Amino acid sequence: MRCCFMPGVAFVPALLVAWSSAAFIVPYVVAVVAGHVDPFVPYISDTGTKPPESGIFCFMINISSILGAATMCIRSVVIAKQNESSRFVSSTCNVLSLCIGLLGCVGMAIVASFQELTVTSVHDVGALVAFGSGVVYITLQSIISYKSCPQWNTHLMCHIRMAISLISCIAVIPSILY
Repeated sequence: MRCCFMPGVAFVPALLVAWSSAAFIVPYVVAVVAGHVDPFVPYISDTGTKPPESGIFCFMINISSILGAATMCIRSVVIAKQNESSRFVSSTCNVLSLCIGLLGCVGMAIVASFQELTVTSVHDVGALVAFGSGVVYITLQSIISYKSCPQWNTHLMCHIRMAISLISCIAVIPSILY
């Protein structure tokens, strides 16, 4: 039995993706037009180091972290409701996943609020928390998806989530090293 447990919140993940995409594109365009960054693939943080793009970057990424937290809370509630009818994951795993995800959102807000060139150590710690927690969150969500399969997820969706998780795990290594 599939049903929507929280009518009216399905727009939140879509808004998160749209807003976050804009949060990376708008400061990039402003930074390139202002001549603050090389247009060929700068680091994301480089596009938010100087005014005016730093203010835009901070504002938009902080909104993204709030939308990310909202999306994670919604996902946690959906899993809890699904788990009531078919016990497929421990509630501790669901709560742990939520806490790790929220920690990643805090890391993202830290990255946005402390510019790369101004407070490097705080910015780098925020990035490490955001990326590290994000990878763990994605991996836990992939595991939860497999446990809820086939009643609440298709095998294809589980495989897609796990592929994203593996790519994230691989991608976080060079981001930490360099």
